Amino acid sequence: MLEWVAISFSRGSSRPRDQTHVKPSLIAKGRSGTLPTTFLLQEEVVETPQAHISPLRPSPQVLGVTSGELARQPPRRKSLPPLSSGPPSVRASGQHVLFCFQGQEQDVKRIIQALHECLAALPRQQLRKVCGIGVSGQMHGVMFWKTGQGCAWTEGGAAPVFEPRAVSHLVTWQDGRCSSEFLASLPQPESHLSVATGFGCATIFWLLKNSPEFLKSYDTAGTIHDYVVAMLCGLARPLMSDQNAASWGYFNTRSQSWNLEILRAAGFPVQLLPDVAEPGSVAGRTSQAWFEIPRGTQVGVALGDLQASVYSCMAQKTDAVLNISTSLQLVASMPSGFQPPQTPDPAAPVAYFPYFDRTYLAVAASLNGGNVLATFVHMLVQWMADLGLQVEESMVYSCMIQAAAQQRDTCLTITPTVLGERHLPDQLASVTGISSSDLSLGHVTRALCRGIVQNLHSMLPFRQLREWGVERVIGSGSALSRNEVLKQEVQRAFPLPVSYGQDVDAAVGAALVMLQRSLSQQKS
Repeated sequence: MLEWVAISFSRGSSRPRDQTHVKPSLIAKGRSGTLPTTFLLQEEVVETPQAHISPLRPSPQVLGVTSGELARQPPRRKSLPPLSSGPPSVRASGQHVLFCFQGQEQDVKRIIQALHECLAALPRQQLRKVCGIGVSGQMHGVMFWKTGQGCAWTEGGAAPVFEPRAVSHLVTWQDGRCSSEFLASLPQPESHLSVATGFGCATIFWLLKNSPEFLKSYDTAGTIHDYVVAMLCGLARPLMSDQNAASWGYFNTRSQSWNLEILRAAGFPVQLLPDVAEPGSVAGRTSQAWFEIPRGTQVGVALGDLQASVYSCMAQKTDAVLNISTSLQLVASMPSGFQPPQTPDPAAPVAYFPYFDRTYLAVAASLNGGNVLATFVHMLVQWMADLGLQVEESMVYSCMIQAAAQQRDTCLTITPTVLGERHLPDQLASVTGISSSDLSLGHVTRALCRGIVQNLHSMLPFRQLREWGVERVIGSGSALSRNEVLKQEVQRAFPLPVSYGQDVDAAVGAALVMLQRSLSQQKS
């Protein structure tokens, strides 16, 4: 019998930073005959409770839970009523000792509390059968702890749990304390990826300059998911996959090594850097029984959430994954043997992230997706309120999509970059080609949806996808799934077969990576 638990600490919504809540979610795959059972435990920063349903490839049944509800269902996502309530949400965001108004930090103790609430919701008899744990989480973020003092194992009620001890807060990928001027003062990395605010090494450089006494309190650093793996296995030093190492900056993916000489010359505390391991490899075994999961259970090296998410739905290397939710991402797998440029190009719209087996993902990540449509809807509602009319945003959204669906074309052109882009941070939105005949709600909404997709197309054109051998696009994300006009514009800009209905899920991907690795070992 082969059963896996997968944990994911995943990106959330664009909710204002001081209102972010950590909401644990959990997914479990059932067993039938000789099929393996896979348990997935996911922790998300999300805006509202919801059922989290993520079937794996051929599976008899799937269990999903967020902080709001628990649901069990067979394959193909035919929705069933909730079976019981899940654990409550846990507020984990805020600022602490660093006194930085641009800071974005989360309380590690509360995150681990939420994690344990998720595990407590799983059937104990199933946890006893688990023989492996896969982990994934948000890239870029960093936390600190003291070696040998990172946690204490206790009998947490009816089950053994670990409680964080000498740990810092988690500084997340959304952290904004590193200004453009500060980043420009840092040494040039020997890497194909630029360094940005919120990246682990940039955050450590900032602390080195602005709060050196803080750093002296700790001797180990990692992502939140690296920390969980280290605590479960009792590792003296954390292990980090190259996926997460590259996301910190100052990591050379060709040599699989940190830029130690560059960092030492700049006074960087290199002793904080984790050791690096292959994604999909085993970090160690649990040093204690964890709830009902036996001691000695294999634990995988923590994966990046992007890579695990793509792995969950990219069935073929010729697939591209398009996700339009709050923001927008288009991801393609690069051919075997591809190597990115040796130096970073901050103006490049496409970044290359390590995937598996020394391959790369090409990622065009736009800051302007469903949030642009939400901004437009909010503007319309505000205008009507100024005119003395009260209208629900949901009704406005429905009416504008319906109007745009009837308006098949328009001469109006909208550049929707109200938030700029990472490679064009100062770019603003604009509207051109305005005429009296193009001012209807249908014209404007059609132009806005077209602009969102065309902006992405300008970052990663259809022609480039074809050159890379892409034959199909997998479409996902809430903003895309409920917007027929966006779907039409995707088909117009990327004339390839488009498949909808496959959720992009980091926890599922983490489980699949470890599950397939184990099955391969069994065959060999």
